[in-house]
Amino acid sequence: MGIVSWIVWGLFVGVFARVLLPGRQRLGIALTIVFGVAGSIIGGLIATEVLEIADTDEFDFGSFIIAVGTSVGLLAAYQAVERRSSSSRPKPEAK
Repeated sequence: MGIVSWIVWGLFVGVFARVLLPGRQRLGIALTIVFGVAGSIIGGLIATEVLEIADTDEFDFGSFIIAVGTSVGLLAAYQAVERRSSSSRPKPEAK
């Protein structure tokens, strides 16, 4: 796959993962693409190497589901870390 197709695929998977994850995510388009691509790569490795259920040569719907599921997991972990770090910051005092 070329870089443009990875970007388009990452956007597609990332948007789908954001729709499935409840709550509002404060992410831009770049982070949506990053989480989509990362979920696809990690999910693809899990599907082919660990579970041995996916084919590395062609697209199948199972690979898409695994990529989206992995992206949802990555987004949820990111949100948990973001919430924890924002709650530990000192709040500005009201005047």
